[in-house]
Amino acid sequence: MNKILIIIQREYLSRVMNKRFLLTTILTPLIMVGFIAGAAFLAATDKEMHKIAVVDQNGFFKGNLRDASDIKFEFPTDVDTANYSKKGYTDIIIIPKFEGTAKAEYIIRSKKRIGLSLESKIEDRINDAIEDQMLQQAGIDRAQLDSIKSSSQFAEMKSLEETGDSVKESSAALSYGIGFGSGMLIYITMFIYGAMVMRGVMEEKTNRIAEVMISSAKPFQLMMGKIIGIGAVGLTQFFVWILLIFGIIAASQFFIPQDVLQQVAELQKANAQMGPGGAASIAQAGETAQNLYKFQNTMSTANWPLIIGCFIFYFLGGYLFYASLFAAVGSVVNEDPQDAQSLMLPITMPIIFSFIIMSRAVEDPSTSMATWASIIPFSSPMVMMARIAYGVPGTVPYWQLAASMLTLVGSFLLTTWLSGKVYRTGILMYGKKVGWKEIGKWAFRKN
Repeated sequence: MNKILIIIQREYLSRVMNKRFLLTTILTPLIMVGFIAGAAFLAATDKEMHKIAVVDQNGFFKGNLRDASDIKFEFPTDVDTANYSKKGYTDIIIIPKFEGTAKAEYIIRSKKRIGLSLESKIEDRINDAIEDQMLQQAGIDRAQLDSIKSSSQFAEMKSLEETGDSVKESSAALSYGIGFGSGMLIYITMFIYGAMVMRGVMEEKTNRIAEVMISSAKPFQLMMGKIIGIGAVGLTQFFVWILLIFGIIAASQFFIPQDVLQQVAELQKANAQMGPGGAASIAQAGETAQNLYKFQNTMSTANWPLIIGCFIFYFLGGYLFYASLFAAVGSVVNEDPQDAQSLMLPITMPIIFSFIIMSRAVEDPSTSMATWASIIPFSSPMVMMARIAYGVPGTVPYWQLAASMLTLVGSFLLTTWLSGKVYRTGILMYGKKVGWKEIGKWAFRKN
């Protein structure tokens, strides 16, 4: 046990005390936020403007066909399919004469294929124009109808979850964000740290360092020390990120005006007195106070101690489960990196497939597929985190959570034992290409 601790300490300190670790730990959240903000900015601004000529044989589209931010409709009389591009138009729409409500096809022609989003937007605009015309024929003014629709959007839904005899607020949007974010983090870290374990084992084997280390420690001790040490590095990064998030939230309080904080406190006090089923009027508070109160109220609906505790468990459980497999693969690989790629495929495919299931489970966490995938150890680290965000024991009964945890722990112990047997043989084997058939023989032999 003492030798395992020494190896853990070596693996941990050699990475944590590295300047690169400090930089990546601090910069990774900033880079991720920057990428998300940049992607959102490009999605909002990087749009190609389409100037579309419309040939209308019905006569009512000119007054009813509405432009969009990236679409401009015009109704020239001297444009056809032969010259629309020379006239400065990107596309041309030809609308035939409609006969009552019989099905009719209109045609859009372009020099290059239009995207799905643009196609859907044009189709919606055409249907809205037909609807406008039918409303006008029925004596209904479209402007009045739009005004009624706009002024009627004053009702807001408040979701309450019953847990035994108590009732508390819930937020599907927050549960979705927490579930998807947690699953995504576990997905990324299992790849990153699992590959880190495999590369570390491969480097020690090819450099013959493993031979020296095995002379003073057993192969299983060496493998466990490397797996736990690198896992502790990942856990350290998560704790630093959590501290940074709470630090930023705490520091932001100093930049909020005192009167706004006072209004938020009054709203919280009023709602606390009315209970979870009521809602105090927030019309008297300022807009900033309203938004801050809504944000704080939404965030408080999540069971953060349970979510953080389960995240740490499933991160460690999922990492240890897969890291032992990555270590076994690294021990049998020689100098050829293609061997590692072919042997990694059966390990990485379940991770990718689990992410696909998680993406579906975070939208509907109560399906049979989501339930069983959250119990099976190959997929439970990601899928269970997607479901836990929706509530325990509401969405996830206690027996499912217990079964998932026990199965993951048992599977980790089994894969570690089997991988240790492979590691013991493979780490000292050179010059021979090993396949999964031979790996299976090493793992399940009796000695």
